[in-house]
Amino acid sequence: MSPRAQQQAASGARLHYRVEAADLHAHLFHVTLTIEQPQAGQVVSLPVWIPGSYLVREFAKNLQRLVARQDGRAVPLQQLDKCTWQADCVPSSPLVLSCEVYAFDNSVRTAWLDGRRGFFNGTSLCLRVHGQEARPHILELVSPRPGWEAATGLTPLRVGKRGFGLYQADTYDELVDCPVEMGTFWSTEFKACGVPHRLVVAGAAESFDGARFAADVQKICDAEIRFWHDRKKPHFKSYLFLLNAVDDGYGGLEHRNSTALIAARRDLPRLGEQRASDGYVTLLGLVSHEYFHTWNVKQLRPAEFARYDYTQENYTQLLWFFEGFTSYYDDLLLRRAGLIDDAAYVRLLNKTINQVLQTPGREVQAVAQASFDAWVKYYRQDENTPNATVSYYTKGALVALCFDLTLRAEGHTTLDDVMRTLWQRCKGGPMTEADFAAVLRELGGRSFAREIAAWVHGTRELPLADLLQKQGIFALDEPAQWQQRLGVRSEDSGGSVRLKTVLRGGAAEQAGMAAGDEWIGIEVAGESWRLSKMDDLPLYVGHHRRVIALVARDRRILRLELHLPAAATTWRLVLRDAAQAQAWLAPA
Repeated sequence: MSPRAQQQAASGARLHYRVEAADLHAHLFHVTLTIEQPQAGQVVSLPVWIPGSYLVREFAKNLQRLVARQDGRAVPLQQLDKCTWQADCVPSSPLVLSCEVYAFDNSVRTAWLDGRRGFFNGTSLCLRVHGQEARPHILELVSPRPGWEAATGLTPLRVGKRGFGLYQADTYDELVDCPVEMGTFWSTEFKACGVPHRLVVAGAAESFDGARFAADVQKICDAEIRFWHDRKKPHFKSYLFLLNAVDDGYGGLEHRNSTALIAARRDLPRLGEQRASDGYVTLLGLVSHEYFHTWNVKQLRPAEFARYDYTQENYTQLLWFFEGFTSYYDDLLLRRAGLIDDAAYVRLLNKTINQVLQTPGREVQAVAQASFDAWVKYYRQDENTPNATVSYYTKGALVALCFDLTLRAEGHTTLDDVMRTLWQRCKGGPMTEADFAAVLRELGGRSFAREIAAWVHGTRELPLADLLQKQGIFALDEPAQWQQRLGVRSEDSGGSVRLKTVLRGGAAEQAGMAAGDEWIGIEVAGESWRLSKMDDLPLYVGHHRRVIALVARDRRILRLELHLPAAATTWRLVLRDAAQAQAWLAPA
């Protein structure tokens, strides 16, 4: 807490939030907010979204029993809109508001409470006091039962051994940017480049190898601090990882000095196993991604995010940079940290490239526009999403790759240097696309306006093959799977094939297939065959290129003429000159 905030807190000019796990089995938190110095007609509201997850989620839908009192008497509350209330209060004495919040979303974005675990983001529980956002905020965590612990990135004020007690934040922004985990969990501590880090894992099985996980996470942290600061200390004094291990889940949300993660417990490292499974490598990539965000989006961030507006969408065209470039570095820094080898990194890169090349939407929407439309497209995906837009994560990562390899080929600088120079130029704060262009010109020795226009604001194919070849990596063609050949994304379901997406311009679309169709069989050469899974298609088709697809739609059986395309291909990357790639892939 800053000296000014400490002085204000000591004088009583503060906001106090008391959070109790009121009913574990009803999944209800009880929140009491005490406003020491309310304004006349004080207005409060609950955010409609959480920074880092670009969708209006309407957190107020889970708020209930909101009441206000002053001097022991009830104070009328008038609801102004879906998430805003005004208290008919006077400024002469503290105003106390209380409410319940239903918490049953086991994700990283909102809140969860049951008999085993509690978790919340402040955006789900903590009302914003209008006009007082810059005052000190105190969070009091109350233990619901013996044996539970609590963990958060907030600064402790008076906290017991198990983590319950009083925490402090300088501002409302800081309060809601530090999630809270509570329950019985595994925990350890380590230092990365001299900075204390804590790793908390809830829900892990007995086979979990915590020591290995902590050692690998430490390597990631060391590599990323050195990436940004060389031998200097980072801007944060400590860092907290909160990982929720579940049966099936994946994702993360970045915060200023912590991150909330969710992953399948089968993907955690296991005692006695030395090989890193594909799932574990994916988990390490998630850790790397969210930790990199500590710099790239939480500090260095779009100018439009200089101040968050919690009441509505906050638009920017720069998610290709903040999410895409972070996606580029998350796997690359696993390689540089020595957690994967060259071959594993090339496989991960290969997967990203094929994901983009198999998305027709890349020819429809530029990645800058996809960033702006995140609120209505990326976070509201449906069967047409791959045809209408492109992921600013995956294509943004390939844009970063193209800039990096172009700079390396021209011999002036690297994207690593660009990122560090941007950090210094913008003082670890708000930036614009113009800042990125200026640093490229400064370090690259020429204007990159043409590349920005084509790769970021255009829809032409990226020059991936040529740039990779200059690093000793060649792109070979290999036969595509039947889903790619036909232009569908499907799942085998109950003895038939269910079409989830029909891709633009593919053979399936031309035949009249649609998302949601149940593909039950084919007719070929006078024979009818039941199709129980996509892999059986070549068994029945043989050398024929024209079949009749039997499709069920709305209880009707449709006979659709399907022309099977000639063998389609996907990319297979091959590292032919490892020595040539070392300057890019190896640790600095």
